[in-house]
Amino acid sequence: MTVARTWAVAIVGARGEPVEIEADLSNQTPEFRIIGLADKALAEAGQRVRNACANSALPLPRRRLTVNLSPAALPKQGSGFDVGIAIAAVATEMELDAASLASTVHIGELGLDGRLRPVPGVLPAVIAAAQSGRTRVIVPWANREEAALVAGVEVIGAVNLAQVAASHGARIEPVVEDPVELDDEPAATVTPPDLAEVLGQREAVDALVTAAAGGHHLMMCGPPGAGKTMLARRLPGVLPDLDDAAALEVASIRSLTGSRVAELARTPPFEAPHHSASIAALVGGGTRTVRPGAIARASRGVLFLDEAGEFPASALDALRQPLESGEITIHRAGVTAAFPARFQLIMATNPCPCGDFGIRGGTCSCPPAAIRRYRSRLSGPILDRIDIELTLARVSVAHGTPAAPAMSTAHARGIVAEARARSARRLRETPWSTNAQVSGQWLRDGPSAPPPLVRRPLDAALHRGALTLRGYDRVLRVAWSLADIDGAAQLEVSHIGRALYLKKGITP
Repeated sequence: MTVARTWAVAIVGARGEPVEIEADLSNQTPEFRIIGLADKALAEAGQRVRNACANSALPLPRRRLTVNLSPAALPKQGSGFDVGIAIAAVATEMELDAASLASTVHIGELGLDGRLRPVPGVLPAVIAAAQSGRTRVIVPWANREEAALVAGVEVIGAVNLAQVAASHGARIEPVVEDPVELDDEPAATVTPPDLAEVLGQREAVDALVTAAAGGHHLMMCGPPGAGKTMLARRLPGVLPDLDDAAALEVASIRSLTGSRVAELARTPPFEAPHHSASIAALVGGGTRTVRPGAIARASRGVLFLDEAGEFPASALDALRQPLESGEITIHRAGVTAAFPARFQLIMATNPCPCGDFGIRGGTCSCPPAAIRRYRSRLSGPILDRIDIELTLARVSVAHGTPAAPAMSTAHARGIVAEARARSARRLRETPWSTNAQVSGQWLRDGPSAPPPLVRRPLDAALHRGALTLRGYDRVLRVAWSLADIDGAAQLEVSHIGRALYLKKGITP
């Protein structure tokens, strides 16, 4: 055939887009040309394909070979198109099964010897292939386990280009070679530390459980050694396990970052970027290929900003839009990439640069200007998006007591699971599943809106200017989480009062 067609996938942000590869052979000046908005790495595929085909006993004709990647207006990046381009080019001269080519998606980079090299982003590419109705994919041998995580897709792990051609009916003897393996080992499943190890901070533990029950954002302010980091690192163990869809989303983001993915992890991810991280490190970016940042890697899990007061104010303000929309959109010249950002934000900060301002027994040496500058990095709009603001003191006991035993992670998980089950039943006819997702209008005017007598303390705080309307809605969300933990069917004044205290330290 003079025109051959097969399929590949272009990755745009966290989403894959099917790309049809057309190869046309014509009697013109010999040339190998790739068209269709390809980047530099993809434009260089022509030489890789020629050498790989020659070393696989699949020589290409010495005529003009034009490869078109459609849709032409979609930016295409990386070397993952090599295998599809090579097979389409070979099919213009060699007799291959056209139906097999048309129903198969090819993913992988070619070495000059014809072996298939692994590429990042295989999992979202296979998901896109399945969603487009193509249930057969050929991937490098090293990526076969990752591709097999998508149900209902036939995955062929190929070692070299000759095997790929043979799978489409080429009369060729496949060369037996050692496959190219990934350098790193699959990430081991890490069990979060137990909550029972946190001593003397029962109020903070209760606030952490409340945050987990409703998916609320939490900020902890306290001196060094108060246990802020200990609490934050134990939150993933308290959260419910990820369902299939969420686990697949988390694994797809890991695949895009180049990490090896061999199984679906059920523990929510935990990301803790250093306070020197730039805006691009948080939100993602890149000059040629847009890669996910810490925000996207924390999606469906926890983003922990330790020493939040040390982060640049501009980096913290970059969180504002993702906190509201649950998505981060990155605009670059010629490309717009979107990544999920459904994370739970936990921030920890000291009261001042030295950490002793207002602490009993501490002596603060910071000048007033330094304290104001330190606190101003946490802008009002960011704090307004935080559901729970907790002030911690130094721990005054070194051992638990029988009268006040520490709460274990297993106990906390049980409380969170029951609370989330109650909220899911209450919200079953709405598009939301957790209290943190519910819209403010539904909270204020919906069927579960509290009566005027119950919300009176909240109305008074709004009237005094102690709360914004966004803060008003966030207090209502936390109040419902407290009600779910208590097993109450309706909001009570005590729930509003406790939620106000957790948000602003206000006692009604």
